[in-house]
Amino acid sequence: MNKMDFSNETVNDLIIAYIGGGSMNWARELMGDLAIEPQLSGVVRLYDIDFEAAKINETIGNQLSDYPETCGKWVYEAKRTLEDTLTNADFVVISILPGTFDEMESDVHTPEKYGIYQSVGDTVGPGGILRSMRAIPMYVEIAEAIKVYCPSAWIINYTNPMSACTGTLYRIFPQIKAFGCCHEVFHLQRLMVNIIISEFNGGFGNDINYDSAGSHNYPDISRDDICMNVLGVNHFTWVDKAHFGKIDLMPLFDNFAAAYVEKGFAVNETDNDQNNPFRNSNKVCFDLYRRFKVIPAAGDRHIAEFLPPWYLKDPDTVEHFGFKLTSVAYRKQTRQKLLKQTGEILSGKEKYKLKSSGEEGVKQIKALLGLSQLVTNVNLPNRGQTDGLPMGAIVESNAIFEKDAVRPIFSGRLPSTINTIVARHAENQKQIVEAGINKDTSLAFGVFINDNQMILNIKDAEKLFREMLINTKKYLHGWDLCNWI
Repeated sequence: MNKMDFSNETVNDLIIAYIGGGSMNWARELMGDLAIEPQLSGVVRLYDIDFEAAKINETIGNQLSDYPETCGKWVYEAKRTLEDTLTNADFVVISILPGTFDEMESDVHTPEKYGIYQSVGDTVGPGGILRSMRAIPMYVEIAEAIKVYCPSAWIINYTNPMSACTGTLYRIFPQIKAFGCCHEVFHLQRLMVNIIISEFNGGFGNDINYDSAGSHNYPDISRDDICMNVLGVNHFTWVDKAHFGKIDLMPLFDNFAAAYVEKGFAVNETDNDQNNPFRNSNKVCFDLYRRFKVIPAAGDRHIAEFLPPWYLKDPDTVEHFGFKLTSVAYRKQTRQKLLKQTGEILSGKEKYKLKSSGEEGVKQIKALLGLSQLVTNVNLPNRGQTDGLPMGAIVESNAIFEKDAVRPIFSGRLPSTINTIVARHAENQKQIVEAGINKDTSLAFGVFINDNQMILNIKDAEKLFREMLINTKKYLHGWDLCNWI
């Protein structure tokens, strides 16, 4: 949320291990961020179960050093084993897809046959639980390898389900130095910037013209200038305090939400596009704020999944609240486009465009090296920073990043009406970690039926669970499935 640079020093011999290094999205965004950062350089080791995908990123990453605009010089190396990837690493970045889009298609769309609709399906609900069952054993292996080969490294986790994956790292290796990163809170910061713009532009109800916003008489501000108190669990985060300098933003948000609760407000034109599968009009955000007087800090698509089907009852309800059920078919189409783009980059027909991704991984690395100080939201075990949620559960709150330290900031306690719902999810996430570590299918089913999205009777819930297990069974090696499939 805010950053202080107080050093012009450079660190030239870093070793960053990237698990999931064949990624065409997250890995390449990190490569771009490293290329435009002048204070860091070193080696990035790329590990992926698809070794050829890692080799492609090795080629693209090494090409970046020849770009005239590149500031940070990095050598990229694809590795075949976790040992070769992790040994003596300073930082480990984890960004994997647990399974394939075929398994994710079952996660998201099989429940629709039973009247359960999911807008994302990667954190909670039937989809999030089955994804956890695939991901947690993978994270057990990763945590055990980190413990052996780079126990002092800092671990940055981007993989969803964030709470379950980060929780597994700590459950297997309690001394690990890991935190989970999510950009959902950034969306609320950008919304706050738009609220300030609207206030300076003559008051609420005067919709912002995106094309000419730069011509208005308002402060030159960015989301980094918005300070907020964040509390909750990943993708179900809330804000009870927010300010810009000395300006208390909560009264402004209260007025803004009242003005836009019925028609919604998109932060940018893309969010306003009715054909955008990630469309977000903030109507869920404004509606929940109107009812509970704390602000949901994640996008509507994520927040809706943690609640009973208030906003996900059916596609018509989703449309009314101005967001989308993001289909896995769209994700598959996007992958094909990325594969085509990759071929054009490798052939020289297209140049990889260097630009900031907007993610904070490089900022966090710099702060942990002592090159700056940073305050931002991250996911860590609850050691008391969030009152009212289970101790040890992975919670999301602000933390101070400084040399070799991440110090969570006390975030307080949510109102009881919201805290009860958040605490239920936090406990479910602890339980799914235990189920995943022990490969206990019955315990996983207990979490499955205790989720807010589970609207079925017990027999139909068992039928759905069984069908989803069958669809993902090749990634459930060692689970006790004999009584289920």
